Amino acid sequence: MAAPYVPLRIFSCYSMLEGAIEPKAIAKAARKNDFPAAAITDRNGLYAAMAFTDACIAEGVQPIVGAMLAVARPGTATGKAPVLDWLALYAQNDKGYQNLCALVSAAHLGRPIEDPAHVAFEALEGRTDGLIALTAGAEGALARLIAEEQETAARDMVDRLEALFPGRLYVELCRRGDEVEQRAEVALIDCAYARDLPLVATNPARFVDAHFHAAHDAMLCIAQSSQLDRDDRERSSPEAWIKPPAEMRRLFEDLPEAIENSAVIARRCAFGAPKRKPILPSIAGDLEAEAEQLRADARSGLEARLAEHEALAPEERKAYFDRLDFEVDVIAGMGFPGYFLIVADFIKWAKEKGIPVGPGRGSGAGSVVAWALTITDLDPIRLGLLFERFLNPERVSMPDFDIDFCVDGRERVIDYVQTRYGEERVAQIITFGTLLARGVLRDVGRVLEMPYGQVDKLTKLVPQNPANPVSLKQAIEGEPRLQSAAEEPVVARLLAVSQKLEGLHRHASTHAAGVVIGDRPLEQVVPLYRDPKSGMRVTQFNMKWVEQAGLVKFDFLGLKTLTVLKTALDLIKAKGVEIDLAALPLDDPKTYETLCRGETVGIFQVESAGMRKALVDMKADRFEDIIALVALYRPGPMANIPVYCARKLGNDPEPEASWYLHPKLAPILKETYGI
Repeated sequence: MAAPYVPLRIFSCYSMLEGAIEPKAIAKAARKNDFPAAAITDRNGLYAAMAFTDACIAEGVQPIVGAMLAVARPGTATGKAPVLDWLALYAQNDKGYQNLCALVSAAHLGRPIEDPAHVAFEALEGRTDGLIALTAGAEGALARLIAEEQETAARDMVDRLEALFPGRLYVELCRRGDEVEQRAEVALIDCAYARDLPLVATNPARFVDAHFHAAHDAMLCIAQSSQLDRDDRERSSPEAWIKPPAEMRRLFEDLPEAIENSAVIARRCAFGAPKRKPILPSIAGDLEAEAEQLRADARSGLEARLAEHEALAPEERKAYFDRLDFEVDVIAGMGFPGYFLIVADFIKWAKEKGIPVGPGRGSGAGSVVAWALTITDLDPIRLGLLFERFLNPERVSMPDFDIDFCVDGRERVIDYVQTRYGEERVAQIITFGTLLARGVLRDVGRVLEMPYGQVDKLTKLVPQNPANPVSLKQAIEGEPRLQSAAEEPVVARLLAVSQKLEGLHRHASTHAAGVVIGDRPLEQVVPLYRDPKSGMRVTQFNMKWVEQAGLVKFDFLGLKTLTVLKTALDLIKAKGVEIDLAALPLDDPKTYETLCRGETVGIFQVESAGMRKALVDMKADRFEDIIALVALYRPGPMANIPVYCARKLGNDPEPEASWYLHPKLAPILKETYGI
């Protein structure tokens, strides 16, 4: 039986505008082709590592986590731009994965921001344990030096690589018709035999099948801001698809060992990106000490809160402290006291520095502990809010406070957190921009050099609904004018290419709010990237995967409304009047009269035309009406707004008893008229 072939060099869509395969598509292609394993090797990145590992496991395929690392060639003259070669690296075990994370992080963080991502050759020293290396074919230093007839430099390079990867260096051969590959192949084979280095066959793949080649060529044009008809541009190789085992065995029938070694590497790299339990910096030592500190801080904070109230009856005070003790027990039992202490710490700092902080929103507002620690400023017992919506032992998930800061002060709070816990332990979270329906039409239209006006008209025929995006396929099926336009060959080509590229990643950016804080330098946990605009450290995993990797997300939202409020208070104070926003009553009749007139432009969450109409229809006259409206005003529940209004105003012909599925629900749902 022929030895299995394993594709070791696949660029996913996380090699932005170069790779055109989503991780799930790689795993499905591997299963379809009977590959026992598959590897990703995105450039200077492990962005897809978690998603790829999950997708492969779901398809019964062994994931191999790798990356193409840009390495500055030794001996580059000082002051000149370094010559960058590539090296394909694969994690064999946890140590190798940590080293790979450190190296791809160093490629982004350890060089001037204006230079392309890379590491100095010397940066490999001490970071190669647990890593297998491939010489990277025509993109690697060895093949390039041989092709340039620099024999001494080529020998020196092999010496260096063998010393860095003893018993773990493979000479990579590709047969795609590339000029460098063809000129270097014989010498590469001779070098491998002379030094007893194993050969391995690869076919660097950027798309799934050969039919995608034309679309991939258009993608490269988008990346280069070029057009298809230009000669001075990089072109896609028609060979850059995931070739099946039979095709690869035929291609390397004279070197069967090169095919066999692809499977050997797979067996040596049986390791996927790991998932971890939440990792948080320690505030008070161990978990027990943190729980004790949380209980003490929360009880003293609750005493301060209740002192601001009118005198409470003993049973009312007891209700608050009973609820607090219950919450602390749940928080400690789930292992999250440190999370509450960290959030309380940076919110108290912000308030001490005069940086406006939102009163709290989302399910976190249901926590008495959060109120006692001044994380929120809403009394959950008076408002009847449920703690179980925020934390529930029966549905274990990380707590997640949505914390609003004044736009002008948000960066100062993040700077404080970096100082408090160490810059190397704090990072923001990456997010990826994708080629969406309208955007991809415009991009491909430019590549095809179609008239702007024609592309603009076609683009505007695609519905734009951010809450429920419409795909190009759906838009074409639902729009006769697009179907008619497609009778013109150039438009048919535009729509065909655009549909193939739709949904692939276009660029990386930084999440508007998410920040992670770890108990160790973050590159020991996740790979890092650097935001080219701000220079801020950013995780290479997005919000979904960074938490599964073990890091806890904190939301630092910048809210312009808080900035407006602060400016207004400062202007009023200049006239000798001081106002405490926290002391304003929630039952002021004049405020509700303003709301009922829909005069809410500029007021966070209730300023849209739809919201203003709903306020007028509802005749809101109590805080609970605003709570209900904000909850209802989203896709799906919106249909209940007219029903809520009719029942509130007594215009519902149905009797109240019919509002409830069961009479026992009446006490719970009476406040929201059965909705």
